[in-house]
Amino acid sequence: MQARCAAARRRFLLGGAALTALAVSGCALQTPRLLASPPHGLPRRVELAATPFFPQQEFQCGPAALATALSAVALPTGPDALVGKVFLPGREGSLQIEMLSGARRSGAVATVIPGALEAVMRETAAGNPVVVLQNLGLSWAPSWHYAVVIGYDLDAGHFLLRSGPIERQELPFATFEHTWDRAARWAFVALPPGRLPVSADEVEVTRALVAFERNAPPGQAAQAYAAGLARWPASLTLAMGLGNAHYAARDLEAARRAFAGAAQDHDAAAAYNNLASVLLELGRRAEARAAAVRAVDRAGADGPIADSARATLRRIDEAAPDSRERPRSRSTAPSAPARR
Repeated sequence: MQARCAAARRRFLLGGAALTALAVSGCALQTPRLLASPPHGLPRRVELAATPFFPQQEFQCGPAALATALSAVALPTGPDALVGKVFLPGREGSLQIEMLSGARRSGAVATVIPGALEAVMRETAAGNPVVVLQNLGLSWAPSWHYAVVIGYDLDAGHFLLRSGPIERQELPFATFEHTWDRAARWAFVALPPGRLPVSADEVEVTRALVAFERNAPPGQAAQAYAAGLARWPASLTLAMGLGNAHYAARDLEAARRAFAGAAQDHDAAAAYNNLASVLLELGRRAEARAAAVRAVDRAGADGPIADSARATLRRIDEAAPDSRERPRSRSTAPSAPARR
């Protein structure tokens, strides 16, 4: 889906009547249950009042919403700086994939959160603005729009949004849910590396961290992976990602610790292979060879990293006992993060 925001802007300027009418169509979904039994542990009211406001220009709700979310978490920017990253002139809008990519290229970890009202509320209660995709039209005549949820009021029964030209929109829970439901309940948070969403699960966070690592400075990638691994210490993917990020930053001792931990916890060929490469660079050839032998054994004859493991072992056997050589090509560097 893409958000083409001109129609949404006209709807806002006409006032609330057309939008409010949407609440009477379709089913109420989660709203009655939410009001009857509010989620445990949430404050009755939350408003991230310090969240900046960027009134959208025509068609450009995407850049405005993303600038709002990023600036709120100490990653200051503006819509003009984001237009080239997320806005597609030929389509007069912003695709969801562009919004996530634009957040990452601006230094944030962008994580898709569950499509539940409770998830949106828990994120704002944790201080995390939530970028949401809405359909302000109908299923057969969509009017896509990005907005930012900055809070809620359980007693008043509404969400608070930065939306289009409206700095502080009070949108009833039912109305919000209908517009969000028609956009497949898609939402994400954009946070600095090292800070994690409270509602997303291990799969979504891992996906977000791997995507962030691709273009992030190694130090920031390591910070992000460390936070993920602290929450999910049993994750091989996060442990390998942390080791590879430290390796890319040339912090070999930190990389060694990460790969050694992954090897010990998971007995994985990829972890032993990467550990062997790092140990060789540290001049610890005997330990490197032991790790490489274990990698070959765990990789098997036809495993996905079998060739890489055998190549690492050959390189160690060809090295002088006191070798501290650095990799001469990508083939000698630790392998990419293992995928579970």
